[in-house]
Amino acid sequence: MTFDDVVGQEHITSTLKRQVETGRLSHAYLFSGTRGTGKTTCARILARAVNCEHPVNGNPCNQCASCRGILDESILDVVELDAASHNGVDDVRALRDEAVYSPASVKKRVYIIDEAHALAQSSMAFNALLKILEEPPEHVMFILCTTAPQKIVPTIVSRCQRHSFTRIEPEAIAARLTYVAGQEGMDLSPAAAALLARMADGGMRDALSLLDQCAASEHIDEAAVLSAMGLAGSRRTAELLDAVAAGDTERALKTFAALWQDGKEPAGILDELAGLMRDVLLVQVAPRGADTLISGVYDMGTLKSFAARMPGAALMDDMNAIRAADTGGTDPRRAAEMCLVSLCVPETGDSLQGLKNRVSMLEAALKNGAFIPTAPVKAETPAPKREPEKEETPPPPEEEPPWYTDEDAPPEERDFVPDIPVAEPEPPMPEPEKPAPAQTQAVDESGLWEALVKAMAGRMDMAAHAMMGTPTQVTGTVAGDVMTVSFVTPIAKMLVGTPANQSLMQEGLRELTGREIKVVFADKGPAPAAKPDMGKLDALGRFGNIKFE
Repeated sequence: MTFDDVVGQEHITSTLKRQVETGRLSHAYLFSGTRGTGKTTCARILARAVNCEHPVNGNPCNQCASCRGILDESILDVVELDAASHNGVDDVRALRDEAVYSPASVKKRVYIIDEAHALAQSSMAFNALLKILEEPPEHVMFILCTTAPQKIVPTIVSRCQRHSFTRIEPEAIAARLTYVAGQEGMDLSPAAAALLARMADGGMRDALSLLDQCAASEHIDEAAVLSAMGLAGSRRTAELLDAVAAGDTERALKTFAALWQDGKEPAGILDELAGLMRDVLLVQVAPRGADTLISGVYDMGTLKSFAARMPGAALMDDMNAIRAADTGGTDPRRAAEMCLVSLCVPETGDSLQGLKNRVSMLEAALKNGAFIPTAPVKAETPAPKREPEKEETPPPPEEEPPWYTDEDAPPEERDFVPDIPVAEPEPPMPEPEKPAPAQTQAVDESGLWEALVKAMAGRMDMAAHAMMGTPTQVTGTVAGDVMTVSFVTPIAKMLVGTPANQSLMQEGLRELTGREIKVVFADKGPAPAAKPDMGKLDALGRFGNIKFE
């Protein structure tokens, strides 16, 4: 009824009250803002205030003949026109022709044009309105209300005093709802008032409509609000997100089927799921101001629980996947089910989005201290190292038999062994002592890759180490003094296959084995274990365009 009743727009109402008190009024006003924020209400109050016989501090008294006549619409000098249905050039011309006449019973003829941006459908209608705004009579005032000021031509905007109505804070809406409920005899709990205020999305009119919808309940609490709004299924949506976060495809599809059986449309189910993800993301990125940013359908405990389990990057990718789901096609249920499968099992596809999702989950698991199991990688049996051939000592020459046999010898000489001095064999040279092995960890080469993955924890970048420990992305095999690190996907090579990581791996192998093992990178399967033929390499080296590393 007065400017003081308008909630959340004090920066506008105080200005208008001051103008009414001083009489310094404009001939045209432009009220812009979202729905339900008080644009038309302020226009009606201003129309009464400028014509009030006894204004009170800039407010209409609502008691004089002018105020009562405007309220009961018996005074025809205050006209409210809906431009959405009267946007033709003939309508504006009739208004222009009528405006030249002086008011019959009040001081000013006031035209309130609601949804003024609808006049943009006809350029001739805007031109007709512009003509009277350029040269307005002193007894005429125009108040244009719109939710889309960008559609109004600049020539009209420049001739109006513009006031922008902002979204009303949830605290102010909740306080107003509590006041209205008390005046109407409703038992409204503070929690329900706060929930209705958040659901109103900054619009007081929507908040009052929601309160009126809950009036059938004797005690209006949060449960009554959710039931009246048809949002009791929000708990099912939370169960659906819980299944997605746990990667439980079966439970997610069963929950979706139950919601579908209750009459929910597939597009609506995914839209509610995306809305819940949006609230969870806001709790992550703005924990202090989340109370005023979230939709209010879900309690803060539920949102914080999901925020601790789901990385922000995964939430963004999931919302993009929901947006890309073709639920408007011929089979929306199948499209929604396939979308849920991709959310539960991100590794089902090789898209960049899926890879980013997996890396985000690995980083979150490492950050939370979770253990990432790695399947054992069976290393190839290394080829035996060829020892340099040693010069073999020739066997001592066999003693030549005597030139005659024992049978041919005379009887007296048979069984006679001549006393020939035989040189005793020289004692073998003692083998040189082998140097004592370095103090290293006892690591079997068959498990060397697993040991290297563990050794790189804390040295390598977190994302790279997580990718290194995933057997479906990176494998390592040893052949002699060479370890071949093979990458299954390009993102694995991008994260792990850097010169810095190569140096870290070689240093780790030196610490584990006590010897130098060279690390080489490969895009596909492990390199052959056989040692290359150096003779062929030497032959290739004669070509100037071939280099060896």
